[in-house]
This record gives sequence, structure tokens and C-alpha cells, in this order.
Amino acid sequence: MTRLGESVARASELLAQDLSSDSTVQQLLTETKARRYLDLSDLSAKEQAELIASRTVEVLPGVAKLAERIEARAAEGKGLHIKLGIDPTATDVHLGHAVPLIILSRFQRLGHDVTLIIGDFTAKIGDPSGRTAERPPLTDEDIAQNLATYREQVRPFFDFEKVSFRQNSEWLAPYTFPELLGLLSQVPVSQLLQREDFRNRLAAGSGLTMTELLYPIAQGLDSVALECDVELGGADQLLNLQMGRKLMEVHRQKPQLVVTMPLIEGTDGTGAKMSKSKGNYVGLSAPADDVFGKIMSVPDRLMEPYLKAWTEWTDAEIALVVSRIEDRSLHPMDLKKVLAGEVVAALYGVDAAMTARAGFIAQFSRKSFTDVETPVVELSEHGAEPATAVLSKVLGFQPSASAARRVAKQNGLRLVIESDGGQEAVVLPEAEAIRPLGEVVAEAVAKVDGAARVYLKAGRKLAELR
Repeated sequence: MTRLGESVARASELLAQDLSSDSTVQQLLTETKARRYLDLSDLSAKEQAELIASRTVEVLPGVAKLAERIEARAAEGKGLHIKLGIDPTATDVHLGHAVPLIILSRFQRLGHDVTLIIGDFTAKIGDPSGRTAERPPLTDEDIAQNLATYREQVRPFFDFEKVSFRQNSEWLAPYTFPELLGLLSQVPVSQLLQREDFRNRLAAGSGLTMTELLYPIAQGLDSVALECDVELGGADQLLNLQMGRKLMEVHRQKPQLVVTMPLIEGTDGTGAKMSKSKGNYVGLSAPADDVFGKIMSVPDRLMEPYLKAWTEWTDAEIALVVSRIEDRSLHPMDLKKVLAGEVVAALYGVDAAMTARAGFIAQFSRKSFTDVETPVVELSEHGAEPATAVLSKVLGFQPSASAARRVAKQNGLRLVIESDGGQEAVVLPEAEAIRPLGEVVAEAVAKVDGAARVYLKAGRKLAELR
């Protein structure tokens, strides 16, 4: 049995047990945390290709071809040369950015060589993938600032000591105009305009610059410079990655294989991709309890894709817990706590994950908030203000009133009313969130018999209203 097979056997026993038990969950997190560093080099070429493919959208030209390339390199006494390009466009990194790094970590542990391309040259152009308008170019100072924190934030998912770093300005900056013209003469314009986002922008009369058209060419030249075996990228990068194959053929190189990653849906469950601008992300630098609580807030349907994206669980293990939910031997809430624990354990360790789990259970899995220490908002002072202002200016739960309105739009803002009859949560839509909070509370309490305590809940943050 392979080392991975032995780990799966141990974890599967735990997954069949009571996952509401802290002891069982701690053992499981310890096992799966160790799996993130497990040597996978004892897997066959076919098993390696299938392990990679199980977490991808596509492997082109096919999983069998990936296995063949692994076998061919092994016969030469080498591993595959894997490439991932990074455009340092922002300082904050979220869990969506970790997805390709987790796959790269698997390639590393399978015995292959990884090169990270720092897109210092292409970042000045701006990747147009999925955009409805041209992205403003970055300066050298922007790039340096953004890159400074990236490595530290994604370190929990990836061993940077075992990679090569290259900057694509090394080969793109000295590229001459005659060389570029000679290359472009062999690239059909139709191939560049296959992109749906380009066609949509042109149809809408929006601008489309030549630099954007040349971005796939620049990215493809990265593959030519490194003579890669495999390039990773998001599913929205497919045409860019295929351009790498095209340009390698033009240069009479063996074309790289293309491995595309899923685009992870954000935590709000609206179907939008995880992104900082939409506020539906989990930051890698967020505190452990915030990470745990944010994962606990996601719709149940996101648990399976999140397990695939951020854990080292196999398909068989995920199928096991899904079947347990279907036969009602496992409550979805218990599985979600395990998922949240997996993410926190990856970032901060198992002890931190268990502490965050205990804190969440203590605060949010009880029938009453009476014994929970929360900030207090006096309605006599702030009742004339809308909930959005209270959340931002008084409590500091949100950075601005507009951010609080976005929470309301995502159905994340609630009044929790506790009375002798129990606890009731009332969703506050955006229209209610901008009314005077005192009026909204008075109307809600008027429907309750007897005395009541009222709390304002935004996501997992809570404050008592008096």
C-alpha cells in the first residue's frame, strides 16, 4: 500500500465515526494536516496523473498524456517541469488564490520541479481575462509592494524552499520588435479573438487595446523561455495557456500540457467568484476564529467543492461524508465544522483549529446568547441611525456603511430576538438596514410576547441592542 493509501485508510476510519466529537475531529485534522507534507513519490505515473486530474477542470490534451509525460521524464531520471505564473496585482491574498498552490504542492511531493513566474513584465500590461474593461497598468513600485506579502501569506499551502523563481522581464524586456513581428506573423488573429470577454467588450463598444491582445503572447513566451512540461492556471486562463502550446510549436518545442483549476465560488453563495471586491472571500491573513466563522457561514452546497479545493481529502473520502449526509448519519453542520477546521489547521495548525472550533460552538451553537460577552449598543443614543451606520461607525464590524449594505444584500444581517418562547432570527434586507435601527427593533419586538433581548448579528459578529 502507498503512503497515501495508508493515510486514507486511517482517515476513513475516523470519517465513519461521530464527527460531532472533538476527540475524533482532532485526530482527523492531525491526520489530514500531516498529509499536506506527505511524500507521494511512490505513486505510479497513472496514479499521479489521476491524483492531479481529480482536482482540476481540464487536463489537455488528456490525463493519459499527462501520465505518458510523467513516465517519459522518469525514464530520463527527471521529474516534470511545472510552471505557474503570478501577476502581483494585489497585497491581500485569499483562499481562492491558494487553489493552484495546493496542486503545485502535490506536484512537488510527487517529485516534480516547479517554477513560479513572477509576472513583473506582464503585470504592467494587465491580464484581461474575464474583465469588462481594461485594467490599469501597475508600476514597479506597485509590483514590489504587492509581491512583498504574497509569499508569506500562501506559505502554509506551499513549500517555497523547493521552487525556482523567475521574473518574466528577463526574456520579455529584451525581446525585439522584429522578433515580435516574426512571431505574430504565425499567430492567427482569430485565435486571439476567440476570447468571449474580448468579443463581448467589442460588441458593447468598449475599448480593447493592443497590449491586451498581446498579453496571451507574452504569457506564452514564458513557456517558450522555460520549455515547460505543464502549465497551471485558472479555468478562465485556458486560452492564454493554449497560446503557450501554440508558441512552443512555433519554436519547435514539445508543447506543454495544460492543467486548469476551478474558479472558486465566494462565501456568499450568490455564484460569484471569490473576490475581495465582492467581499465574499476568506483572507489568508485573517485571524483563525474569523476564518472558521466565515467558512461556517457558507451555504451547505459549497461544502463539497470547498473540500475538494482546500483539503487533501481524496474523492473516496469526500464521497463517504456526502453519503453519510444523505443517509442522515452525519449532520451537515458537523461536516462544515470539520471543513472550517481543515482550513484553519492549514493556516495556523491543529491546536488553533480546535480553539476556533470551541469558540464557535460556545458562541453560536447555543440556544441563548445571554451568557456571551458582546458589545452593547444603546438605542437611546443610536436608535435614530440605520443599522449600516451602527455596524460601521459605532461597532466597527464593517469598514463602511456601504460594506454593511453589501452584507445586508447577501442576507448576512439579522436581528436575533430572545424571549421566553426561544430564539428567533429575523433577516434584515437592505431596505430595513437603512431605516432607523430603533424603529426596526421596536417593530420586531412588538410581535413578541413578554420581555425580549435583541441582538444585531452581521455574519458571525454579534452585539446586543438595548
